[in-house]
Amino acid sequence: MLTVVPGDGSGHEGGKDRSSLIDEIVREGARRMLAEALQAEVDAYIAAHAAERDENGRRLVVRNGYHQPREVLTSAGAVEVTVPRVNDKRTDPGTGERRRFSSAILAPWCRKTPKITEVLPLLYLHGLSSGDFVPALGHFLGSSAGLSPAVITRLTETWRAEQRAFAARDLSGVDYVYLWADGIHVNVRLEEHKLCLLVMIGVRADGRKELIALADGYRESAESWADLLRDCARRGMRAPILAVGDGALGFWNALREVFPQAREGRCWFHKTANVLAALPKSAHPGAKKALAEIWGAEDKPHALAAVKAFGTAYGVKFPKAAAKITDDAEELLAFFDYPCEHWVHLRTTNPIVILSFHVSQGCDLRRPVVDSVADGTLAA
Repeated sequence: MLTVVPGDGSGHEGGKDRSSLIDEIVREGARRMLAEALQAEVDAYIAAHAAERDENGRRLVVRNGYHQPREVLTSAGAVEVTVPRVNDKRTDPGTGERRRFSSAILAPWCRKTPKITEVLPLLYLHGLSSGDFVPALGHFLGSSAGLSPAVITRLTETWRAEQRAFAARDLSGVDYVYLWADGIHVNVRLEEHKLCLLVMIGVRADGRKELIALADGYRESAESWADLLRDCARRGMRAPILAVGDGALGFWNALREVFPQAREGRCWFHKTANVLAALPKSAHPGAKKALAEIWGAEDKPHALAAVKAFGTAYGVKFPKAAAKITDDAEELLAFFDYPCEHWVHLRTTNPIVILSFHVSQGCDLRRPVVDSVADGTLAA
């Protein structure tokens, strides 16, 4: 998973955050209260079905240990939660499937509270659009106490200074072997509904992913992407070996202008969605299987054969869907020309999807974001 890594090690001491005692007390209190609430919810569920037993007299609904711990982002900070597990052996008479206990407090997929979900867009909207952080921070903290104009001004200036330093940093000392590019749409009420965050993530020769650039612009605009790439080139960035992105991006025209020597690769996640959109739903299961035969092939010759088979199977009835694969076959199969241990990373722009998740979690993206792509050094 992507992690935020401070460039100078500030804010850390001995590998631990320099958190104040009161923050630790609040988080520990929140963790304990949440644990007790989840335990009480499970106990009530088991008690409600205590009378239901099998033919041997054993209860059908019992405790079954705990799920793996996970962190949940709350207004009190990140809290580690261990959810009790329930073994419900009952079956639904209508469907015949096993019944499952689902917590009303904490859903299985939940990684942040609804309050955080509401506040993060407000932080973006108020902080970047109007410069007024008080309303958003007030919702986040539960009170506006201590958020005087002077405090907000200092915070805003600090954040802006860090963002300017990140956007102006020297890129001449790093070689990016691969590059992912995409636009993240932040679901807030902007006047320009097509405006989004232009994101570029690169992977170094040692296998680490790093956030290269983050700027607002228009996802389909070649000029927006060209401005971003030209700025990176002015700061010393050299052309990557391979760039991966959505086929509809204006990014490609910009890449050909600024870094014409870079090869182009297409994202299979986006391409699959585009193909399925051109097919009736009844054809989706077969098409998904046929597409998986292409990107999951053991080598490029087998992938080319699968592309030809896809064109034959769907070209007559659904020529538009087939053309989306056959016309872009060279770019879609570009990842096969690189080490096989890298294929899983080069088939899609998933690193940016993960980064989008971190945006929703409120990560500080003014600092480098790194992760390991593969064991060992990337073969250039």
